[in-house]
Amino acid sequence: MTAKPSKFATDWLGKAGLRPTRQRLALAELLVGDGQHRHVTAESLFEAARARRAPVSLATVYNTLRAFCEAGLMQEVTVDGSRSYFDTNTRQHPHFFWEDDGQLTDAPSDQLVISRFPDAPEGAEIASVEVVIRLRRRKD
Repeated sequence: MTAKPSKFATDWLGKAGLRPTRQRLALAELLVGDGQHRHVTAESLFEAARARRAPVSLATVYNTLRAFCEAGLMQEVTVDGSRSYFDTNTRQHPHFFWEDDGQLTDAPSDQLVISRFPDAPEGAEIASVEVVIRLRRRKD
């Protein structure tokens, strides 16, 4: 990747105290370089990096996404047991999962109403709640 990382990418890593390695900067630029939120899979981010000629392996992408999640820069959204998405928007919010094309998008938070959660089992507390609404296009 020959372009200088954007201020968004550099500041994003800096706010988490992550060392700005060449690989992290390249991936951060793809994720937040324009200031917009993204939903990516490791594979889609790897393909985007390859298209920009960023020198990263798929293993590096996986490791970097995990590091970004651990640092609080991203959240992992598991759609089913075999597929994870990574979201740069870390506030609690619902998602739509489009089954037809495997895309994950934000759902409107202001339209979601959850009136009550079940009680956590003895000795446990609710750490977070994920809402993924699975959609498919109508076949009219």
